[in-house]
Amino acid sequence: MAVSQKYLDPQMLSKLEGLELRAKRVIEGYVAGLHRSPFQGFSVEFAEHREYAPGDDLRYLDWKVFGRTDKYYLKQYEEETNLITYLLLDTSESMHYQSDAAAMSKLEYAKCVAASLAYLVLRQQDSVGMVTFDDRVRSVIRQSSNPSHMKQLLHVMEQSDAQRKTDTGPIFHDLAERLKKRGIVIICSDLFDDVEHMMTGLKHFRHRRHEVILFHILDPAELDFPFRQTAKFVGLEDLPEVVTDPRSLRKAYLEEFNGFVKAVKRGCRACNVDYVQIRTDESLEIALSAFLSRRMMRLA
Repeated sequence: MAVSQKYLDPQMLSKLEGLELRAKRVIEGYVAGLHRSPFQGFSVEFAEHREYAPGDDLRYLDWKVFGRTDKYYLKQYEEETNLITYLLLDTSESMHYQSDAAAMSKLEYAKCVAASLAYLVLRQQDSVGMVTFDDRVRSVIRQSSNPSHMKQLLHVMEQSDAQRKTDTGPIFHDLAERLKKRGIVIICSDLFDDVEHMMTGLKHFRHRRHEVILFHILDPAELDFPFRQTAKFVGLEDLPEVVTDPRSLRKAYLEEFNGFVKAVKRGCRACNVDYVQIRTDESLEIALSAFLSRRMMRLA
């Protein structure tokens, strides 16, 4: 199966037709998303040409290209895209989990979420970049609005595997300093980490005036704990193996897990981060359509 087909289902993408990803607030002093930036033409870093369209600023016409082709083309720079989206993909070992009720692991599901959102952003002619991380940053793909950028994003996703522990607090602090241009930071993770440390990292993104969306990717078994027979639970991220009767643990587990989720939601509300919980047995097209539709209605 081609990588693009693995993470981008054409039927699912058709269901997202007409939906857009926009920022909640003004970014860099202008309307957020689907518009040219106020900094168009000021960057020294040339990106590409695009054909002139009525209403474009004539100051950025490339007269040399016109002399050779007798056609009007504008110079585009990296700053010409108004909306920048940063995709942060958790590739820690716990993301490898997949129960019998789910069609794919948390990591594979998160990759599909990230790929679909990247597709939407590029279709808007806005810019998207990506970071993969576990206990440290593993890869950084610089943002671009070029449609061919999708191939690089998909390649990095395909090469990313879940093998190590996670450490979100320091990672988020580090990335908050690295991502200089304000935009939308979208995190796809199961968030299995110390909540307090994680929230200080999220606050750092908000302090840097990024908008933050947190996709909490969870397996249905983690939410429902459906186990009935004595079983061996294999620990991930350096946790030990445990053989036990799950029925004796279910009540305590659910109390602990639900407390964890409530703490994450409470922390997100406190620092104005959008929290979106998605189960890996949930249709991706339904989950993303619902999220994008709600968002567009709020911003209308």
